[in-house]
Amino acid sequence: MGIREENARLEDLDRRYLWHPFTQMKEWIEGTPLIISEGRDCFIKDTYGRWYIDGVSSLWVNIHGHRRREINDAIKEQLERIAHSTLLGLSNVPAVRLAERLADLLRSSFAACRGPIPDKVFYSDNGSTSVEVALKVSFQYWRHRGLEGRNAFLSLNNAYHGDTLGAVSVGGIGLFHSLFRPLLFRTYRAPSPYCYRCELGLEHPSCRMACLGRMEEILKEHSEEIAAVIVEPVIQAAGGMIVAPEGFLRGVRELCSSYDVLLIADEVATGFGRTGRMFASEHEGVAPDIICLSKGITGGYLPLAATVTTEEIYNAFLGGYGELKTFFHGHSYTGNQLGCAAALACLEIFHRDGTLQKLRPKIELLEAWLKELLELPHVGDVRNAGMMAGVELVSDKATKEPYPFEEKMGWRVALDVRKEGVFIRPLGDVVVIMPPLTISTENLKTMLEKIRRSIRRVTEG
Repeated sequence: MGIREENARLEDLDRRYLWHPFTQMKEWIEGTPLIISEGRDCFIKDTYGRWYIDGVSSLWVNIHGHRRREINDAIKEQLERIAHSTLLGLSNVPAVRLAERLADLLRSSFAACRGPIPDKVFYSDNGSTSVEVALKVSFQYWRHRGLEGRNAFLSLNNAYHGDTLGAVSVGGIGLFHSLFRPLLFRTYRAPSPYCYRCELGLEHPSCRMACLGRMEEILKEHSEEIAAVIVEPVIQAAGGMIVAPEGFLRGVRELCSSYDVLLIADEVATGFGRTGRMFASEHEGVAPDIICLSKGITGGYLPLAATVTTEEIYNAFLGGYGELKTFFHGHSYTGNQLGCAAALACLEIFHRDGTLQKLRPKIELLEAWLKELLELPHVGDVRNAGMMAGVELVSDKATKEPYPFEEKMGWRVALDVRKEGVFIRPLGDVVVIMPPLTISTENLKTMLEKIRRSIRRVTEG
């Protein structure tokens, strides 16, 4: 069977049997599936041999590039010992070592912050489950403290924290979440710090961050019901790469402290260097009570997540067997050895290669490109936090009028630039740019220039 025949067979099998996430399958099966067969550095290759720059890091997980030798070797070495054993009633070497490494990393990252720093590591499988753990821990913590009325949460509009039901309950993107509202628990919502489209009709900085004021109003009235505030630090990723104004996160931390409510930092997308710091919360010197980590933790190799809490929270779960203070939660692959081995190798690369130190010139290049792009007639707003960037396309720049949903302008740009060898995935009409941190300056320039051309072709005809 020739390459074309084999590829046609794979495409037919994909259409026949696979159900893809966040994908309208009617449109998918009418098109030609793009099937990836190989990866190298910041590139992925399809079954026809065409290479693409991985402009979204395989959905924001790949940090150091594909087929990284050090991570490959770490997984192979662990595989020669054991692939998996349960963490229920047992422990394992990579899980212990990674927990120590994460705790040390958090202590050094937040050394200048006042208050306790998370250092108790609970493993799970992905970002959504790390959030589920954080929500359940928060709820149970207050019950152990004798405050059983704290059974609600406060989150932001435009928030995305995952797709399991707890994570959806604290999500704030109507397109993704409104359908499931009958299944969800009670959550209070504060305004999103979306300055370009302020839901309060104000402008920054004259607004003096009135969105924080609304959050305080909710806490003032309902803090005795609220177990925790959950936020994505600095940037709401899936909400449209919405960058909060400076001081917003610090203000949230101060409100949580004032009203004695836990702060959960969802760093699933923002952690591990994405914003130019190891953790986004570092930008404003904020140490959360609970931090959720996943995506880049293994360098994009294997599913793994960690929910890390302070010792005070952890200690509330200690007691005699009959007191039923145990955290009754876990997953079959909790603390999986292969995933933990990959994560240890990923963190070692950060340390050895000076990954964060090498990011600054690339961030400056990206920011200069974004500034120039803002001159295009249908680019309404550009925003970034480090190497996480969004370009919001509009039909009318003066009025900020969005394109009709059915025009799929963001997707049209993504499909156009794919023909030039760049793979990106938009969020509505926000073109998302989030390549591996190790992308070379040359490849970054190439990718950005191709995206610019596609934006102009699609929006200007």
